[in-house]
Formats: sequence, structure tokens, C-alpha cells
Amino acid sequence: MSGPGSGFRLLDVSLHTEERGRLVVGLGGPAEEAGPLVVPEGAVVSVGLTFLVGRAVDGLTFEERRTGDEQPPVTTRTQLGGFRRGGPYEVRLPPRRMPVGRAHCGLYRVTGRLTDGQGRELARADHALMLVHLTGAPEARTAPDAA
Repeated sequence: MSGPGSGFRLLDVSLHTEERGRLVVGLGGPAEEAGPLVVPEGAVVSVGLTFLVGRAVDGLTFEERRTGDEQPPVTTRTQLGGFRRGGPYEVRLPPRRMPVGRAHCGLYRVTGRLTDGQGRELARADHALMLVHLTGAPEARTAPDAA
């Protein structure tokens, strides 16, 4: 979603991982409709953003807040800088490692917000993320050769 009258339009939000490739965050509706994005514990994740700027914006900041049922909320802010009118601009945030351990696995609600230098919200994207534990997971089976 994009802020009313801001002239800012969020076109794409995606998570980039080595293990799963590019995972697209749905921008069209509630996170429950799309289902959670599945990411393994310890994965290195980079957020990709694509947006249009209707009028120049200074101090653009991306804030990500991740909340889990039994975990304290984690908020990360990344300063993106100033952008002139135009675009589309594509930005890839620095990679971060997801938590490791069964205690951290489970469903998280994630909210990404883009704000200007005065703290006004320009755009927001909400999604669900499922952090999964992989040790001891069953291996994929292949069909026996039909010879």
C-alpha cells in the first residue's frame, strides 16, 4: 500500500535468500490470503524494494517489525537516503541472518514501512513469515527407476 497523497507508490517487496531464491510479498491484500513465506532458520535474507517517487523525498527509511507469538518484537531500521521524483527505484537492503534454533521457529507477523525524514508513513506492506527448523527434516524422496 502507498500513503494517500504522498505521491509514493510501492511496486514490489520481496525477500531474497540463497536457499529459496526470490520470495514475493503480496501487496494486494491481507497477509492471511497469500499464506506465509517459508524461510529456514539461519537463512540469510535480503529485502528488495521497488518503488516510484511522485515528489522528491529526503530521509527515506525502511522499518521492518517482526513479531512472533513467544518472541519479543524485533525492529530494524535502514536509512535509504534521498530520492528525486521518478523511478522505478530498486533497492536491496543489506542481508541479515534469521535466528537459529527451535525456540525461534514458528509464525511471525512482519510489517515493513517506508517513512520520510519527518517520520510520515509513505507505504506499508504486511506479510506472514514461517521460520522452519530443518535439522532432522525428512529428505525428499525420489521415485524408483522404472526399468
